[in-house]
Amino acid sequence: MSQKTAETTPQQGKPATQRPSPRSRRALRATGLVASAAILAAFVVLSIGVGARPLWPGEVWHGLVDPDSPVYTVVHQLRLPRTLLGLLAGAALGPAGALMQALTRNPLGDPGVLGINAGASAAVATATAFLGVATFSAFVWFALIGAAAVAVLIYAVGGGRSATPVRLALAGAGLNAALYSYVTALMLLDNASLDRLRFWTVGTLADADPATVLKVLPFVVTGLVLAIALARPLNAVALGDDVARALGSRPGLIRAGSIVAITLLCGSATAACGPIVFVGLLVPHLLRRLTGTDLRWLLPYCALLAPVLLLGADVLGRVLGSPGELQAGVVTAALGGLLFLNLVHRGKASAS
Repeated sequence: MSQKTAETTPQQGKPATQRPSPRSRRALRATGLVASAAILAAFVVLSIGVGARPLWPGEVWHGLVDPDSPVYTVVHQLRLPRTLLGLLAGAALGPAGALMQALTRNPLGDPGVLGINAGASAAVATATAFLGVATFSAFVWFALIGAAAVAVLIYAVGGGRSATPVRLALAGAGLNAALYSYVTALMLLDNASLDRLRFWTVGTLADADPATVLKVLPFVVTGLVLAIALARPLNAVALGDDVARALGSRPGLIRAGSIVAITLLCGSATAACGPIVFVGLLVPHLLRRLTGTDLRWLLPYCALLAPVLLLGADVLGRVLGSPGELQAGVVTAALGGLLFLNLVHRGKASAS
């Protein structure tokens, strides 16, 4: 009987799940990065092609490279800057959200939800209302200062080194509400500020121009380089400060560097486009199914696929609002809210 049992048990039991080897996981993730780059390229072409006059991919190509093309001016002066700004803003907000979530150990960590974007917006609104600032060159410095101040304040109010996800979320939500109330009050009290800020405050790519793209580029690149350099140390900090120190990392310095990277990314994107929410919250959530929590993979994926979400929202806003358009920030808020609610519902369903 025991011999029969021994013979039949392996057949009756479920075969053990074999996990892919580290080499195969790396190959899969590398292939995914290539696919993500291809998807982003397709959305770049789509963004340039969609407008008052739709352009086929061949026309987009000629508009990019042929100065004699009838659409060359439209592509280079209007659609290409808008697309590049969306690409840069997405590449800033996605990794910033992933960094924020890693830094706070909070899955709700997001520059929009935790008030970083609100800090940048409040600083820009103050400069616009009281100092007459109206250009990106000035916007960006006020936005960086506002984002940095709120990031440090949230971290301090949330408990500093002993901060918990709940305290950080509550501190961010409170500051977020207060700062946006302040921005709204400024807009209502000053008609000139209202005219300059009403589209900017909902997040838009419509006002993009080549000069803005060139000015925002150094801030985004610097923030991304710093974020990627911090990926491995932040992985160690996620294991706890004692473990991180044992591995040769300095948690305090890593957190400070992370705040600098988040400030550069969020401040520059907010100054250029206005506060755009949900991009930094949703994209890391979706991508962790593929990358896990390893920031060395998550950050590059976010840099490639967060612009896909933002450009897609911008294109959808142009299509749905034709002959006008819906601002990209409105569409990302609507899509992001619905998709995030779906994620929460699926999580509850799987837990029950």
